[in-house]
Amino acid sequence: MIHPISGYDKEIYVKPTVKNQNIIVGDFTYIADSDFESHVTHHYEWNGDKLIIGKFCQIAAGVEFIMNGANHQMNAVSTFPFYTLEGWDMDPPALSDLPLKGDTVIGNDVWIGQNAVILPGVRIGDGSIIGANSVVGNDVEPYTIVAGNPARILRKRFDEELIDLLLKFRWWDKSVEEINGLIPILTCSDLEKVRDELKKRLA
Repeated sequence: MIHPISGYDKEIYVKPTVKNQNIIVGDFTYIADSDFESHVTHHYEWNGDKLIIGKFCQIAAGVEFIMNGANHQMNAVSTFPFYTLEGWDMDPPALSDLPLKGDTVIGNDVWIGQNAVILPGVRIGDGSIIGANSVVGNDVEPYTIVAGNPARILRKRFDEELIDLLLKFRWWDKSVEEINGLIPILTCSDLEKVRDELKKRLA
């Protein structure tokens, strides 16, 4: 199944559509677009960098994942990428001379708002929320809300104890049958009730 909502083709589950072996996406992550890979830019095979996205992420329209190929040399006289363009007599520099920042990793159950930009090498923790139009250039801890350009921390979603319980429980790794049974907990806004239930299940 590609479309999460029958008869509505503007959203797709990402995993079944990915062809690039350097893009790894978990189950049930969806995007409000019909072509996910067009939103992963400057992703060149010679870089070897990966985009890794967890399960149950919600990616709004216009979100862009900018990969390492977008970064130009800043430690040389010119930032012009002679080595990537035809007609110039230059071999590609060693990867160690390029400003590569590693894989971009998005955790599980992350909500990325409309037109947000995720820069190369960023790691976004489980349960985080990225505000619309944000530019994320630094790592985001689990269950943190960030927004702005550059993205700044607005607040943690929950207290540290509840965050720790959620990270230990890892609901997104349960079976579909188990998750169906957990929906009353996952959609509950009574956080004390959620806390008590998680403690029981983790005991």
